[in-house]
Amino acid sequence: MTTVALAATEGMLHFELGVACEIFGSGQPHYDLVVCGSGPVRAGRFRLEPDHGLDRLAHADTVLVPALADVDEPPPAELLDAVRAAHDAGARVASLCTGAFALAAAGLLDGLRATTHWAHTDVLAARYPLVEVDPDVLYVDNGRVLTSAGKAAAVDLCLHLVRLDHGSAVANAAARRLVVPPHRAGGQAQFVTSPVPATDDHPLTALLPWVTERLDQPLTVEDLARQANLSSRHLGRQFRAATGTTPLQWLLVQRIRRAQELLETTGDSIDAIASAVGMGTATTLRRHFNRTVGVPPDAYRRTFRK
Repeated sequence: MTTVALAATEGMLHFELGVACEIFGSGQPHYDLVVCGSGPVRAGRFRLEPDHGLDRLAHADTVLVPALADVDEPPPAELLDAVRAAHDAGARVASLCTGAFALAAAGLLDGLRATTHWAHTDVLAARYPLVEVDPDVLYVDNGRVLTSAGKAAAVDLCLHLVRLDHGSAVANAAARRLVVPPHRAGGQAQFVTSPVPATDDHPLTALLPWVTERLDQPLTVEDLARQANLSSRHLGRQFRAATGTTPLQWLLVQRIRRAQELLETTGDSIDAIASAVGMGTATTLRRHFNRTVGVPPDAYRRTFRK
């Protein structure tokens, strides 16, 4: 069995705590999960009684640091000391969501690439300039130090650890029990934005559904402007104000989102999907998809075929 130690500290977020307990505990025969802390702690509205002191982290194979609710509050010094000691003793250390702030404060991320929840990546980068913060990935595996983005990405990282330890069959079984995709590559984007106008009377409100129903067609800015009864220049200003992007960039994101749906739910060829989303050729789709999502469409599809 592989020993996984959960570093419990006051102010943890209960979602990431629950993820770790569900994947590595809950009768999981391949892991011995121990909860370590300096005393009773509160996670959200729940109270947790650790099984061991923080010194137990140094005897684990893997140490998990769950998300911290307040990234403006310095992580407890005793937690940082225990995480450093575990790393020095040879443990693999992984943070879930904003737990990356504890790893950074402990110096474990210096000179390494890391991530955290997208809403806090700027703060992490500014506070710890020696850390190469990547805001656009689900998780980063540096070997003995790993970090994940927010919420659901904690599930991805934990399943990644299971896969590394015990293979795909065990990881896939855990994913089926949780009813989640068995594998999402760490380099996949945290999200693909799809901004829309906030009000029903906005000039673009009727246009955007019209566009999404015609993604297979070779639409131009002029086509969109004509449908909205606006000049091309006025259309561009409206798009920038409402979505923060240009008409063509918004259209590209819609094509990518539709391609994701088809990759997830159909067995259509990449060529057929490229045609269905107005990309023309598989080569064009692969180029834009990889640049936007972070993984090729073939790899994205395999996530939903395992």
